[in-house]
Amino acid sequence: MTTSRRLSPFAALSGLFLLFALIAAPARAVDPASLAKIKVTKLGLYLEAKDVPAFLDRHGRDKVLFLDLRTPEEQLFVGVPDGIDGAVPFGIMHYDKWDDAKNTYVRNPNPDFLSQFELRAMDKDTDKGDPILLICRSGDRSALGADFLARHGYTNVWSVVDGFEGDTAKDGPGKGKRVVNGWKNAGLPWSYQLDKAKAHIAK
Repeated sequence: MTTSRRLSPFAALSGLFLLFALIAAPARAVDPASLAKIKVTKLGLYLEAKDVPAFLDRHGRDKVLFLDLRTPEEQLFVGVPDGIDGAVPFGIMHYDKWDDAKNTYVRNPNPDFLSQFELRAMDKDTDKGDPILLICRSGDRSALGADFLARHGYTNVWSVVDGFEGDTAKDGPGKGKRVVNGWKNAGLPWSYQLDKAKAHIAK
């Protein structure tokens, strides 16, 4: 004679809670306290690059608007992550101006960012509550972009905190190089081949 064992309501509830925690874990893996101030967003929605494929699979790649906020030059010479829906630069480089403090060319905000973003959103039929995923070089511009979109009513905007290239190493043989984390260093698929339909075309 066999007997069946029933789970107590407490055990069943605990199991459901554990299942929910496991499902939600990738979305909560980033501690905001560990981020540089410029990477912290008002919405507080963060992903590491290594968790992006699982995020896209979980929410559905046809439901998530995945955008690259880097400049066309970065995409052309550094590469593009596989799976993006398009490029909307958050900043524009000015090659006739020099920033002495940063020792590089001046980069100003893209004045057409919102309109260019909304064209991509319309192409994917993205509503203001749908998941939007932003990636840049190392998580600074994606955070700024997330805050900008939040101010315009978008409520589900995620920032890839380590970006496409990752953070720079503070010591060791790779000091000063972007070898710490990020899409490329995680071994995720990328290409130098630009897709015209997804590239940024200035108009």
